[in-house]
Amino acid sequence: MNSKPKIIVTEQDYERLDRLLESLPADDFPGKAALQAELDRAQIVDPKDLPPDVVTMNSTVRFRVSSSNEEFRLTLVYPKGVDASGEKISILAPVGSALLGLAQGDEIEWPSPGGGMLKVRIEEVVYQPERAGEYHR
Repeated sequence: MNSKPKIIVTEQDYERLDRLLESLPADDFPGKAALQAELDRAQIVDPKDLPPDVVTMNSTVRFRVSSSNEEFRLTLVYPKGVDASGEKISILAPVGSALLGLAQGDEIEWPSPGGGMLKVRIEEVVYQPERAGEYHR
């Protein structure tokens, strides 16, 4: 894959993620630079102007990892929102970082923790807080 798809991030998500990244030591989170690079290239929008098919924080998304052809349905959360349910993925997980800002149908290659690349495809944004009118979550 030669070019990355465009990504869209809400002002609120951008500000919160920027603060989160600033608080993390570089060696605690190997994907920190990659997530920062994604935020740096993102189109930042007001939550009310966000297209309804874009993955934001607290969105539930159905996606496929091409290398294993496995499909997942997970909610993208901040690290403190991860629980034992297995239904949430942290923004700090490699796949979590890859999901942010993509729209339904988009694919992206992302560094995997053990080396190599993951290819992730957004199948459906099942739930998006902004689409539901939840702007202050």
